[in-house]
Amino acid sequence: MGLRQGSTVLFGGAGAFAVSVQCIGVLVVLFGIWEAKAQSEFETSSVYLWKTGPWGRCMGDECGPGGIQTRAVWCAHVEGWTTLPTNCKQIERPENQQNCFRVCDWHKELYDWQLGSWNQCQPVISRSIEKPLECIKGEEGIQMRNVTCIQKANGAPAEDVICDYFEPKPRQEQACLIPCRQDCIMAEFSPWSECSKTCGNGLQHRARHIVAPARFGGSACPNLTEFQICQSSPCTTEESMYSLNVGPWSACSMPQSRHTRQARKRGKNKEKEKDREKGVRDPEARELIKKKRNRNRQNRQENKYWDIQIGYQTRQVTCTHRNGKTADLRFCQQDKLPITFQSCVITKDCQVSEWSEWSPCSKTCFDMTSPKGNRTRTRTIKQFPIGSEGECPELEETEQCVSQGDGVAPCVTYDWRTTEWTECRVDPLLSQQDKRRGNQTALCGGGIQTREVYCVQANENLLSYLNTLKEKEESQSQSTSKSSAAPLLSITFEITASRPVDRKLCTGAVPSTTQLCHIPCPIECEVSAWSAWGPCTHESCDDQQAKKGFKLRKRRITNEPTGGTGNCPHLLEAIPCEEPSCYDWRIVELEKCIPDNEKQCGPGTQVPVVVCINSDGEEVDRQLCRDAIYPIPIVCEVPCPKDCVLSMWSGWSSCSHTCSGKTTEGKQMRARSILAYAGEGGVHCPNSSALQETRSCNEHPCTVYHWQTGPWGQCIEDVSVSAFNSSTSWNGEATCSVGMQTRKVICVRVNVGQVGPKKCPENLRPEAVRPCLLPCRKDCIVTPFSEWTPCPSSCQEGVATVKKQSCHRVIIQLPSNGGRECPDALFEERECEAPPVCYTYRWKTHKWRRCQLVPWNVRQDSPGAHETCGPGLQARAITCRRQDGGQADISECLKYASPLPPLTQTCQIPCQDDCQFTSWSKFSSCNGDCGGVRARKRTLVGKSKKRDKCKNSQMYPLIENQFCPCDKYSAQPVGNWSDCILPEGKVEVLLGMKVQGDIKECGQGYRYQAMACYDQNSRLVETSRCNSHGYIEEACIIPCPSDCKLSEWSNWSRCSKSCGSGVKVRSKWLREKPYNGGRPCPKLDHVNQAQVYEVVPCHSDCSQYIWVTEPWSVCKVTNVDLKENCGEGVQTRKVRCMLNTVDGPSDTVEDYLCDLEEMPLGARKCTLPCPEDCVMSEWGQWSRCSLPCNRSSVRERSAEPLRLPDDGKGCPAATETELCSLNKNCYHYDYNVTDWSTCQLSEKAACGNGIKTRMLDCVRSDGRSVDLKYCEELGLEKTWQMNTSCMVECPVNCQLSDWSPWSECSQTCGLTGKMIRRRTVNQPFQGDGRPCPSQMEQFKPCPVKPCYRWQYGQWAECKVEDAQCGEGTRIRNISCVVYDGSTEDIGKVVDEEFCGEIEPIVDGNKKMVLEEACTVPCPGDCYLKEWSEWSLCQLTCVNGEDLGFGGIQVRSRAVIIQELENQHLCPEQALETRSCSDGQCYEYKWMASPWKGSSRTVWCQRSDGLNVTDSLIQNEKGDETDLSFCSSLDD
Repeated sequence: MGLRQGSTVLFGGAGAFAVSVQCIGVLVVLFGIWEAKAQSEFETSSVYLWKTGPWGRCMGDECGPGGIQTRAVWCAHVEGWTTLPTNCKQIERPENQQNCFRVCDWHKELYDWQLGSWNQCQPVISRSIEKPLECIKGEEGIQMRNVTCIQKANGAPAEDVICDYFEPKPRQEQACLIPCRQDCIMAEFSPWSECSKTCGNGLQHRARHIVAPARFGGSACPNLTEFQICQSSPCTTEESMYSLNVGPWSACSMPQSRHTRQARKRGKNKEKEKDREKGVRDPEARELIKKKRNRNRQNRQENKYWDIQIGYQTRQVTCTHRNGKTADLRFCQQDKLPITFQSCVITKDCQVSEWSEWSPCSKTCFDMTSPKGNRTRTRTIKQFPIGSEGECPELEETEQCVSQGDGVAPCVTYDWRTTEWTECRVDPLLSQQDKRRGNQTALCGGGIQTREVYCVQANENLLSYLNTLKEKEESQSQSTSKSSAAPLLSITFEITASRPVDRKLCTGAVPSTTQLCHIPCPIECEVSAWSAWGPCTHESCDDQQAKKGFKLRKRRITNEPTGGTGNCPHLLEAIPCEEPSCYDWRIVELEKCIPDNEKQCGPGTQVPVVVCINSDGEEVDRQLCRDAIYPIPIVCEVPCPKDCVLSMWSGWSSCSHTCSGKTTEGKQMRARSILAYAGEGGVHCPNSSALQETRSCNEHPCTVYHWQTGPWGQCIEDVSVSAFNSSTSWNGEATCSVGMQTRKVICVRVNVGQVGPKKCPENLRPEAVRPCLLPCRKDCIVTPFSEWTPCPSSCQEGVATVKKQSCHRVIIQLPSNGGRECPDALFEERECEAPPVCYTYRWKTHKWRRCQLVPWNVRQDSPGAHETCGPGLQARAITCRRQDGGQADISECLKYASPLPPLTQTCQIPCQDDCQFTSWSKFSSCNGDCGGVRARKRTLVGKSKKRDKCKNSQMYPLIENQFCPCDKYSAQPVGNWSDCILPEGKVEVLLGMKVQGDIKECGQGYRYQAMACYDQNSRLVETSRCNSHGYIEEACIIPCPSDCKLSEWSNWSRCSKSCGSGVKVRSKWLREKPYNGGRPCPKLDHVNQAQVYEVVPCHSDCSQYIWVTEPWSVCKVTNVDLKENCGEGVQTRKVRCMLNTVDGPSDTVEDYLCDLEEMPLGARKCTLPCPEDCVMSEWGQWSRCSLPCNRSSVRERSAEPLRLPDDGKGCPAATETELCSLNKNCYHYDYNVTDWSTCQLSEKAACGNGIKTRMLDCVRSDGRSVDLKYCEELGLEKTWQMNTSCMVECPVNCQLSDWSPWSECSQTCGLTGKMIRRRTVNQPFQGDGRPCPSQMEQFKPCPVKPCYRWQYGQWAECKVEDAQCGEGTRIRNISCVVYDGSTEDIGKVVDEEFCGEIEPIVDGNKKMVLEEACTVPCPGDCYLKEWSEWSLCQLTCVNGEDLGFGGIQVRSRAVIIQELENQHLCPEQALETRSCSDGQCYEYKWMASPWKGSSRTVWCQRSDGLNVTDSLIQNEKGDETDLSFCSSLDD
C-alpha cells in the first residue's frame, strides 16, 4: 500500500506534485501556528508571509544584458488574504527587481536550442508487481535528453528564456519501448565438406551463418560449425608432418645510411675495408661516380607534392609442424625457397595547410525571408598520400553566416508586375463555341481579357535612396549636425516603370494572365404604340396668329436605351391642318330633353354639359376656350302617347380610314332602332334610312411628317471651353476637356423622304448640337529596357561559337484617345564577344627513375642473390600541364584531368640468365572476315637471342593470335510504345492566349519504340551498327474532341394566355453528343434529354381583341295577329370580334381570339309595346357589388320611360335588383406573380450578366386572368420585384501551355531511358467549356545506348609462392563490361577501349584493389572462414508492425578445425552488425511435411522462404525443439 501511494506521489504529474507541495506548506504553517500557541508570547510575524508574483517581461533601452524585470511583492496572512506590508518582516522581503537579458528579434540568429541525444530507454516502475508470463510487445520505458540554450558561435550556454522567446523549449523526456528479447537466429547448415584427408582419418565440417543477432537480452548464438570424423582408405605413404610457412611482410623501412653500416661492420676484416676505401679513393673512380650522380639529379624531376622514397621490407620463412609448433628449416627442405625481401614505397599520409581566413559573408544585405548567407575557407595540399589508403581531408569548408550591423542594407527583392488588362473581348469565347458567331460585330456580355506578367526589382527606389543618402552623409563634413539629414520618412518615389529582370528571380506565385470580363450590352430603345391623332392645333399655343396647324400623334419611351434617347426612333408625327385651335369645348353629356313651351311631350332641346380641354385632351380653365365656338343646344323629341318611339343614337363607329386621300375617305356611322310603333293619330316612325347617320372623319390628307435625327457625331474638342475644364495635363497638353457633338436633323415625309423643314413643327425640332466630355488621352507607357542578358562568362570547350545577348521592354499601357504611340523597338539584340576557349588539363609524366633494388646488405645472405639484378621499384614525377603545354597548378588537374597516373611501378633488372624481350606490339587489324585471326609479336633482345632456353616457344612465345570478332548484328524492339506525339508546328497566339484552333491538339501523329542492336555474342552495341536511327515509328491518331452540337433556337411560341400573363417558349434540339473530351452539353430537359428550353413570361392585353355589337334590331313580333303590331317577339344584333386599337376597333378577326365565354348574345326575346303602352329605354349597366362579395349585398340597374302610357296605365318598374353572388355577378381580384424566366441575355451576348423577369397578373376569384386595371382600381399592394440580375456562366475552354522541350534522358545509357515533356493549365475550364485533357505529360523512349562499366572479376585462390602456407596474395582482374543499364544484367566483357572515357570506379570506389594479402592455413591450423554475405535488413516488429528501432544487418565468420588436438588454439567465431534503412518485417513459423507413418519433417521458416533451423523429426508424442522466435505450428 505504501508503494502504491509512493508511486502516486512520484508519477502523478506536475499538478499532483504542486498540490503535494502546497499541502506540505500548509502543514508547516499550521504546525507553526500550533507551536506559537504553546508559547507564552505570540509573534505577529509568524502568521504573515511575503508572497511574490511571476517575473515580468524584461525591459530596457538596449538589447542583450542590462535589462530590468520586476515582479509584485506583497504581504499575506497564512489564510490567504492580503494585509499591510508592515505586518511582515522587512528584512525577509524578497527583491522585486532584477537584471535580465533583453531579447530582440535579431538574437534569433545568435541563439538556439541544443538538443542532446536520447539516453538509453529505462524501464518505468510498474504499478503491478506481477509481470506477464509472455512478452507480447515489450516493456514501457522512459528516456531523457539534455536541452540547453547556447550561443551558436561558440556553443557557450545561455539562459533558457532567450531561446524560449523564439521557440518553446523542446521536450526533455519521452516515452519509449523496451522490446521483447530476441534470440539469435541462424540459417540451416551447409552440406558436409569433403574429408580433410585423402587417406586415413580426417575431419569434415559444415557451417551456418547468422540471420539475425541476439538483441535486447536474447540468447546468444551457438557454434556456427559442426565437425565429424571421416575415414578414408589407409595411407600407403608416410604423411608429411611439416609445412613451409611464410610470414607477413614487415613494415616498409628505409635502408640504413652508409655510416651506420660501416659502424656495424667495424671489427670485420680490416684488409677488406682498406681495399674498399682504396677503390673509393681512386680519383678516376671517384670522378665517374660524381658524374653519374649529377646526371641522375638532372634527369630526376622533383615535385613538391610527392616525396617518394623507396625502401624495403622483409618477412620470415619458418617450418611448421602439424601441431602448430615451429621446427628447424631443414625439415622443410625444397629446391627453391621463398624470397624474404622486396622493394616497397615508404607510406606517407596526406598533409594539408592550415585553414585560410573565412571569406566575407556571401550575403551582405539583410533579408527576413532568408537571412543567412555562406562563407568559406580553404586549405591546400602540401603532401599527397603515398602508399596510404587514407584520402586527403576536405579542402573547403562552408558555413552559414549573418550580416550584422547598422550599415547592412536590405537585400534586393523581386516581385511580379503586370501590364494593364487588354480590352474585354467576346470573340475568343464565341469562337470556342461557334465559329460562325466569331465574325459578329458589336458583341457584348461575358468575354475574356489578358495581360502580360514580368518580373521587376521590388525595392529598387528604396535602395537607390539609401545609397544616395549614404553618399550625402559621407560627403558632408563632420561639423554638419545630424538633424539636417533627410529623415527616412521623406522618401519620394518618381512614378516610373521598373525595368524587367529575369523571370527566374521572382519566386512568388505568378499572377494570372487571363480573366473573365463583361462588356455591358446595349439596352435597345422600346417605345409604346402611337396614340390617336389629336385635334388640329397651333404649332405653338404661345403664338396663335398663324392659320396653319398640325395634328399630332405621340408615343413614349417605355425602356430607356443605352447612350440616351438619341438612339430611339422619332416620338412625334405631324399632319398639317387648317383652322388650328389650342383649346376647344368638349361635350361631356347631354341634359334631359325638355319639350318646348313647357309641354309634356313633343319637340324640345337638350342642353350639352361641356368642359374646356387643350390639344392633349386635358381639362383646363374655361377662360381659355373663350375664342372657341360654344356648343349649341341639340334638338330632341319627347314621344307623346301613341307616337313612334326611337332609341338613342349609338356611338359613332371607328373611322374607316386613318386619313383621307384621292381614293380613300374616312367615314363613321351611328344608328338607332324603333322601340315602339305609333298608334292612330300618333307620329309615325321614319323610314329605315333615317335610322342611320354617316359623317366624314379623319379628313386630313395622308401626308404624315416627322423630324428624323442621325447618330451623334464624334466628340470634337471645343477650344472655347477646354481651357476652363481641363482636368489633367501631360507635357502641357490637355488630356480631358469638354467637346461638342452634332447630328443631322431633317424633316421627313412618311413613305416619301426628306422634305423642307417647314413641313414639320419647328418648335418640336430635336437638338442638333450638344456638349460632350472628351475621354482622357492615354499615352503608351513602356518599361525601361532590361539589362542585357549575360554573355557566357566561363570558357567553352572546343570551337567557341559566338552567342548573342538581348534586352527587352514591356508595354504596360497601350495608347488610346490619340495618346502617344508605342515605340517600335521592344527587343534589341547584339553579339557577345567570343568567350575564351577552355583550357584542358593533363598529367605530364616524366621519365622513370632507375630501378631501385633492395639494399645489397639485406639480400646478400639470400641464396642465389646477385648484386645488380632482380626485382625492384622505380618512381617518377608527374606535373600538371595545360593543353598548350604551359605549367598549371596541381589543383586544376585534380579537378579536370584524368585519374592520377601511377607514381611507382615494379621493375626488373635482368640477371645474366634471364630472358629479355621487347614489349608486345599492337594486334594486327582484322580484314573483316568472320572467323579471321589477328596477331601481335615480340622479339628477343640482347644476349637472350643466343640462349637456347629463351628460344623455347612453349615457355616464351613470340607470337600471340586472337580471333577477330564477327560483325553480325541484329536489332530488336525494347520497351513500350511512346505516347502518340503530334508533329511540332508553328503556334499562333491570340491576345496572349491560345484558343480553339490555334494549337493542333489532335490528328495524325507518330508513336515510337526504341530499337536495341546486339552483336553475335548478344552484347549490346550502338544502334548505328544495325543501320537504325534507334526507333520504330508507327502512325497513330489522336481523336479530335467533338463538342456538343445543338440546333439553332426555334421561334418563340405564342403566349400561353390570350389574356393576362403567360409564358412563351423556344427550344434547341440536340444534334450531336460530345465525345473525345469535347465541350459538354448544357443541362438538357429531364423528360426528353434531348432538348434545351428557354422560357420567358409574356403578357397578352385583355383588351387587344374585343367583342363589338351593333344595335338591336326592331323587335319582330311572332304572334299571328299583327293588327296592333305589338306583343312578344325576337330581336337580333351582329356580334363581331375586332382588333382594338388606339383609334378604336378596327379590323374584324376570328372569333377564337376573343374570349368566347364573354361573347355577348346575338339574339333575345323582346316585347314590342303597343301604342297605348309605356315605352321604357334599354336597361342601363348594372351597378357594382360592394366587396367583399356576400349574399347581403345587391346590385341594380335602371331604365327611363321614353313614352308615357295612356291614362290609366302605368309604366313598369324603372329599377331592377339582384343579389350579389360570388363568381356569378361579383368577383374578388388579386395579383399573381409568374415564375422567373430563364436568364435572358442580349442577342449579341454569349454569356455574362443577364436578367430574369416575371410578370404581374390580375386574377379573378374564379381563376380567370383579367385586365390589370381591375386590380389597379382596387389599389392592391404590389410587393414583388419584377426583375433580378443573373449570370450565365461563360463557357471557357481549358487553355494549356505549350509542350515544354523534351527533358534530358532519364538514363544516360541502357534500355529504359525516357524523355518527358510536360504542359500546364494556363486557364482552367469553366462552365460548359471544353474540359482539360487528362494527358499533361508525354514520354518518348531514348535511343538505346550501351552502358559500360569497370567490373571486378572473381578473386583467384590465395597463393603462397614457393611455400605451402602462410601469408600470400590473391589477385583479381578488372574488365570493361557492357550491360543494358539494369541492376539485373551482370554484363558481358568487351574491349577495354570502350571504357576509355569512363573514370575507373568500381562500386563507387575510385581506389582499385586488384591484389590483396591473404592467408593459406597450414595443415592442422584452426582458422576463421571468410565473412558471410550481409543478411537482409530486418526490422524489430510485432504482428507486422515496425516498432521504430531501425533495421539491422549481420554477417559472421565460422571457425574451421583441421586437427582436433589443436582446438585450444582456435579463435572465437565472429559477427558484425550494422544499421540499415531499407528493412522490412519478417515472421517465423513452424512448417511441417505430411505425416509418413509416425513421423514428419518439421522446420522453422522465415516469411521469405528461408529455412532458419535444421530439419527436426517429430515423433508421435509431438516432441520438438522449441525456438522462441518461431510461431506455433498449425496442425
